[in-house]
Amino acid sequence: MLVQATNRLRQASARSRSKHLFNRAKAVFPDGTTRATVERDPFPIYLQRGEGAYLIDVDGSRYLDLNNNFTTLIHGHGFAPVAEAVVDLLHSGTCFANPTEHEIALAELLTARIPAMERVRFVNSGTEAVMFAIKAARAFTGRPAIARIEGAYHGAYDWAEAGQGVAPDKDGWEPAPVATPAYRGTPPSVAKEVHLLRFNDIDGLQARLSAASDRIACVLIDPMPSRAGLMHPEPDFVKALSQTARKHGILIIADEVLNLRQGYAGASARYGLNPDLVTAGKIIGGGFPIGAIGGREEVMRVFGTADARPLLSQGGTFSANPVSMAAGRAAMAAMTPHAFERLEAMGNRLRSGLRASIAKRDASFSVTGATSLFRIHPKRVVPREYRDAYLGAEATSLMRGMSRHFLEKGILLPYGAAACLSTAMVDSDIDLILSAFDEFLEAETQSGKERAQ
Repeated sequence: MLVQATNRLRQASARSRSKHLFNRAKAVFPDGTTRATVERDPFPIYLQRGEGAYLIDVDGSRYLDLNNNFTTLIHGHGFAPVAEAVVDLLHSGTCFANPTEHEIALAELLTARIPAMERVRFVNSGTEAVMFAIKAARAFTGRPAIARIEGAYHGAYDWAEAGQGVAPDKDGWEPAPVATPAYRGTPPSVAKEVHLLRFNDIDGLQARLSAASDRIACVLIDPMPSRAGLMHPEPDFVKALSQTARKHGILIIADEVLNLRQGYAGASARYGLNPDLVTAGKIIGGGFPIGAIGGREEVMRVFGTADARPLLSQGGTFSANPVSMAAGRAAMAAMTPHAFERLEAMGNRLRSGLRASIAKRDASFSVTGATSLFRIHPKRVVPREYRDAYLGAEATSLMRGMSRHFLEKGILLPYGAAACLSTAMVDSDIDLILSAFDEFLEAETQSGKERAQ
């Protein structure tokens, strides 16, 4: 513990410029930052620039980036095709009230790759995409309620976030999940119109959807819920979801804002899910703000047709802005099937190496994820749902300690969310991650022996 405390003090002193900036920020932001997701230990690391797979902070330290702005930057930082596309636009106009060819080009790319995207609409964020997908499902079915997976993250729309932060010590988990509102003052009606499902729980899924089938417009599901644990969907669960939803006329919304990076055709195609609507974001913007709602032509007609007033109006001053469209097109065009295959091969090697280190020491850790995504759990048994992956205070402290260890080794590792690879990484970067984890497990094993004496 003394060594860890000493290392932490040394790291903090080496980040004096970041500390100075945080003190400035506290005078203008309510909690010192403008995003609740920014990690601080005890203050954030302020960045100056990115170079490929690496970041350089304002104090000159260099880190391998396993966050990539929450999985957005699939090519890492400063990707030349994106930079070139954006530079051209800076001189010719960055936004207009009228449409441009750039939005058509990106839409054509997405609809050609993603089976469920027969038509698409662009917005500015993943939150907006989920919000409008839910609204579209309501407009199409005429029903007000939604069902969603316990613990999963779907952005900041009231109905989408109710139930994303449930905890056993606060909300209770039995006999069924409770759609606890995300913030105080949320209208009570929100929770009444949100039905929580447990991931990979077939019986619960069938019972809850059937019981409220006359009111549920859609099931909102991330095919591999990141915040809830990054667990694999079991094939029988996917099959039961599809059959039950179809039986009751409930639409399926696949939230692939994060998990679209799982393959050329996205995550739903990978796991055999056939959604009515798909939301996308992150990687499709090339590092710029973006969101997209796509789906079956019949459902997407709620946004309007040439000869009918829309059932659901959707605008947005910066929706389909040329910068995001052109940057996204450049980033996605570079994600060829070969590029996805290379990322997956690196991910497979990394996850296998992590598991080998765990097995070598019989450590109480496990690894989840797929393709370019991975998450390390301080759990001996691989989680299959949110309740299995939930971190108590002791486990949270352990994972923070692991992030600090990785930081010492020059790696930025999210402590409580999905970590990801980028196409800018090479084999030596994977070796660096594996070495850091192996050293961490060795230190933990030694500490355990000392505590037992």
